Amino acid sequence: MAMDEVFGKLRTLQDILSEKISLEHDIQEIPKILVTQEELLSRLKRSFIEKNQEYEKAKNAESEFRALLSNAEVMREDAEKNMDVISTQREYEALDKEIRDSTEKEQQYRKDLQREERLISDLDEQMKQTQALIEQQEAELAERRAGIEAEIAEKRAKIDSLIVQEKELTPDMDSEVLFKFERIIRNKMGRGIVAIKGGVCMGCHMILPAQFANSVRLGEEIVFCPYCSRILFYEESDEEEDFFNAEDAGSLSDLDDIEEEEYEEDEEEEEKVNIDYEE
Repeated sequence: MAMDEVFGKLRTLQDILSEKISLEHDIQEIPKILVTQEELLSRLKRSFIEKNQEYEKAKNAESEFRALLSNAEVMREDAEKNMDVISTQREYEALDKEIRDSTEKEQQYRKDLQREERLISDLDEQMKQTQALIEQQEAELAERRAGIEAEIAEKRAKIDSLIVQEKELTPDMDSEVLFKFERIIRNKMGRGIVAIKGGVCMGCHMILPAQFANSVRLGEEIVFCPYCSRILFYEESDEEEDFFNAEDAGSLSDLDDIEEEEYEEDEEEEEKVNIDYEE
């Protein structure tokens, strides 16, 4: 297969993989939309349980105060009846005190009872409202879950279609290259194959060694950028002719030769200066 055809397939595959990866990301993220609503529902249920506990506690307190009030009323009424049969001042004072104590207790128990009755009424109303909110949230959550499941199913169907396109495109391509290519796209925001322009990788914008860039220009094999790992292909630019002049550019190893020649020239110049000085 010609390299131009390979690069063309890789660019097409890049679009397919980018869309597939985006859909997979959406499928993972969509359920998170429900988190806030589920947390709200959970809080409402906890609130309902707490209010119900308060309600039961208030009901028990109401029963106790009702019983105490009833006993205080009986004690007062009995003391009042005994007023008719007393014969001494001491008995009168004792009964009078008993009546006053029972009356005070009645009043206090009645206040306590009324307080608990108001609390029970308030809690009952709050629980009804909370229960209504819970039912509303559960209905909305169920509806949203159904919508999300439909959306996820639609995205999965698109992924299946893209996988079919991917398989049709890559039967004669190197599996290791395809594995690296998909991994690069996942890590490099959807770009796995980029051009070289003027000796610069258009993916990471790093300047590449001239000899390395020239091998990409030849297009004899798949080459990965040494900096960003993307697959590279050659794209013509105005600076290409100067950059890819092999005689001028050379390789990285040529830098050592140039430095050595400059060093030798400096030594010759220094010797000449010394001879002139001695003369």
